[in-house]
Amino acid sequence: MRTTILALALAAAASLAAALAVGTAPASASGGLSCSAGDKGVAIELEGGVTRGMGGPLFSFSGEVTIKDEAVAADLRRTKFELAHVAQYWLDGKDLRLGLYRERDAEKPHGYVQVDVMTQNPGEPDEGMYEGTFTLTAWDTTGDGDPKEFHAEGEIECFSE
Repeated sequence: MRTTILALALAAAASLAAALAVGTAPASASGGLSCSAGDKGVAIELEGGVTRGMGGPLFSFSGEVTIKDEAVAADLRRTKFELAHVAQYWLDGKDLRLGLYRERDAEKPHGYVQVDVMTQNPGEPDEGMYEGTFTLTAWDTTGDGDPKEFHAEGEIECFSE
């Protein structure tokens, strides 16, 4: 009987020790990323929530692109982006890349705004600063002839924590 009680006590102690070890493991945290640019007639502000581990996927995203050229249709000059508009995303070591794509509402002729962000961390990967370029295309079928296109390129800075 004593052997059984001792065995049960040791098993309970081992289970408790295992539970405590798992409970004190470092927790995965979340962080964020943000990017901004404001030259060449375009302003870009992007923000997202990123989880740690498992490739650092985005769990939230918002952004806005403002094109200052009045030759671009008014509804495409100011475009808001959400998580559903993130076509591609890459955050790995020295690289942070985003591909954003948003079409205008179906009631109007086909048009879209596409933004591609390509940045690299110039220092240590854990510093969180990224520098690079963006390319932007606004494409508008006016319904009465050839589509109109607007292109812009420039420098962009991003931060990830």
